[in-house]
Amino acid sequence: MSVSPNLDKLIVILSETLSIDASEFAEDTLLLGNFPEFDSMAIVSILMELEEQFGINISEDELTGDAFESVTSLLEFIDIQQAVTAI
Repeated sequence: MSVSPNLDKLIVILSETLSIDASEFAEDTLLLGNFPEFDSMAIVSILMELEEQFGINISEDELTGDAFESVTSLLEFIDIQQAVTAI
């Protein structure tokens, strides 16, 4: 799997939103259940940042817990949303 060009930007968003050092995040880092800071309020903040930083629109029916399982799954979700937005 190639590294997503969005990885660095996503790590900055996660780090700043959760107030966790960026070195704690890598492509294979688990999110749900791994950080106590990763709660429902943090998810809302992250979603708002994703929409702003990546130029995507996320509707509620597109969201699943699977998207927030890991950094990789969140990257895949962003990539899909960017592809849909580009159509």
